[in-house]
Amino acid sequence: MNIEEYREFCLSLGEVEEKLPFAKMPGGDSILVFYVCGHTFCYCDLDDFTAVNLKCQPERIAELRENYDGFIDPDHMNPKYWIGVLVKEVSSELLKELTRNSFEIVKEKYTKKLKR
Repeated sequence: MNIEEYREFCLSLGEVEEKLPFAKMPGGDSILVFYVCGHTFCYCDLDDFTAVNLKCQPERIAELRENYDGFIDPDHMNPKYWIGVLVKEVSSELLKELTRNSFEIVKEKYTKKLKR
């Protein structure tokens, strides 16, 4: 999967915004961040699409690391709740499933908060 295919997939999840929020920071101009309900669920580097950082359940992170290659600590996020996915080392299907999972985690959390 390349960056354009991945971007299209993320946007197809619905209610998704994409931004380059770190464009003014040195080296941050190529960090693409996807949001749902105004909160990050995924980010990656447009110029170096080797890894995607996703929100994930802590127990699932442990399971993924035990059973698969291709998972690393996320850049600049808490590794208890986020996982780095090496794009070329996991199947496109698994990457999509984990991305959808991340989207749902964030959407559910912040939809509940908005309803309060």
